Amino acid sequence: MIQEFLDSWPLFHNAYLSGWLISVLLSLAGVLVVARDQIFLGAAVSQASALGVAIGMLTGSWLASDEESWWRSHVFYGVMGGIFSILAALLSTQSGKSGRRESHEAVTGWIFLFSLSTSVLLMSHSPHGLEEVRSLLTSTIIGARGADVWIFALLNVITLTGLFFYHRHALLVVVDPDMAQAVGLRVSRWNAGLSIWLGVLVGFSIHVSGVVYAFACLVLPALVAKNLSREVRTMFFLSPVIALGVSIVAFILANHYDFPPGQTATVGLCLSLLGVWTLRFLRV
Repeated sequence: MIQEFLDSWPLFHNAYLSGWLISVLLSLAGVLVVARDQIFLGAAVSQASALGVAIGMLTGSWLASDEESWWRSHVFYGVMGGIFSILAALLSTQSGKSGRRESHEAVTGWIFLFSLSTSVLLMSHSPHGLEEVRSLLTSTIIGARGADVWIFALLNVITLTGLFFYHRHALLVVVDPDMAQAVGLRVSRWNAGLSIWLGVLVGFSIHVSGVVYAFACLVLPALVAKNLSREVRTMFFLSPVIALGVSIVAFILANHYDFPPGQTATVGLCLSLLGVWTLRFLRV
């Protein structure tokens, strides 16, 4: 099994590396999402990113007929996905505040359903476009390219550097915004900045990995880490280790059994969470 995986490396190494980098990247961001207890936010942002990609495809087909045009490139689709995921994250974060009539859950649910339905409707008369949107709802990680590896490596470096210097500030804003306000942090700006960065990470990830894998890496490793440790700081270490470890094993199994790697990793993460839930139940 291991040898088969190594033999496939020259052909699929970009997909493997991109998938592992995405797992680490989103699992780090997921710690803040889980700490804020906004699990469904990941699904809504991921789906909004898929809507952005769909709009990008539609816009590209209007603006250019040449398949090699920038308007019909993966970069443009990724930018559009990022823009819409940022808007979704900002809208969801700003909801539920004092004086707002709608709760955070209501706005997040609206974003998810609107994005899911609209992305399908926009591509309903374009068989190729509709297939692209459907692939985003599953997993497209096999199509990752060398440029994607470098992009996610850079995003990981930026994220790790930011967390190294500012993780205490971010945690205080997420866990206890009133205290953060009292010590002089501008909570609204921090929330906006964290939402924008979450949107960027999800927007770039989803076009390579699909909604399922991106959402799984965003919330499941952090949930497993939360059940293993009560310290949020420790979760920043456990979450990426869990995500990367499960993804490596899942990709090896997916290659051996000819399964989609994204879904295989998602099942592995779900089983990991089920395992820690079972352990906690047995200890009670």
